[in-house]
Amino acid sequence: MRDEVRTFVIEQLEDMNYDVEEIDDTTTLGPSGVDLESLALADLAVRVEDRYGVKFADDESEKLALMTVGEFTTMVADRVAGSTSDNR
Repeated sequence: MRDEVRTFVIEQLEDMNYDVEEIDDTTTLGPSGVDLESLALADLAVRVEDRYGVKFADDESEKLALMTVGEFTTMVADRVAGSTSDNR
């Protein structure tokens, strides 16, 4: 699941016109990394929410900016796994 989420996130960043050539799991989403600003982070979060049915709290945006791509994709994959086990 994590690899699928990571691929989706990279595709969305590329779709949002970010250079994904140098992105790896240690690249931060915010400054000094991908450099997503708050609106772009919100856009990415909405795309992930729509695709995977996970929700991000309004107060998580600052935390997301400090995350690496690897941390973000792991968090999303964990939330997806948690929501599917909750539905059983």
